[in-house]
Amino acid sequence: MDLAAFYRDEFAEHAAVAEATRAALAEPFARLVGLAVASIEAGGKLIFFGNGGSAADAQHLATELSVRYIANRKAIPALALTTDSSALTAIGNDLGFDLLFARQVEALCRKEDMVIGITTSGRSPNVIKGLQAAQDIGAVAAALTGKDGGDLTGLADPLLIVPSNTTARIQEMHITLGQMLCGALEKKLGLA
Repeated sequence: MDLAAFYRDEFAEHAAVAEATRAALAEPFARLVGLAVASIEAGGKLIFFGNGGSAADAQHLATELSVRYIANRKAIPALALTTDSSALTAIGNDLGFDLLFARQVEALCRKEDMVIGITTSGRSPNVIKGLQAAQDIGAVAAALTGKDGGDLTGLADPLLIVPSNTTARIQEMHITLGQMLCGALEKKLGLA
């Protein structure tokens, strides 16, 4: 293995995907920020969820909002549905893994809220069902994904599709977009 070439190629691919993401997602990102602001100003909260690395991103972003991102400021109401091990295991055992997020959305989400599902493929059944449950409540159902958007096209709105087929690059853009959301919310809400 040529480690120097690997190192160079990984950064080159990251930079190319970052540039393609920048070029493709300005409008859906602006819509995501606008709808998130409207949700919070209406007394709602942001609810994040995903599987694996996307679950970690959901927890990371909810924490940036509820604790702090850049500024020491008033908390922004946000939570991740991947942190309650009792609920996760009970839902998985009693109702099935596909309902992992839908059941929690049903219990915790209100029409003033925004849910943000995160899935690199756009094909995670539990993320899809969680977004559908949010729509049934009348909440905004948004998503971050990659590849061709999977089954989220026509379901999530806004839908931010990272223009890549490489899971690692998609995840890198998801956390970048998520942190940009945190920074934009601090500014738009007058908290930074």
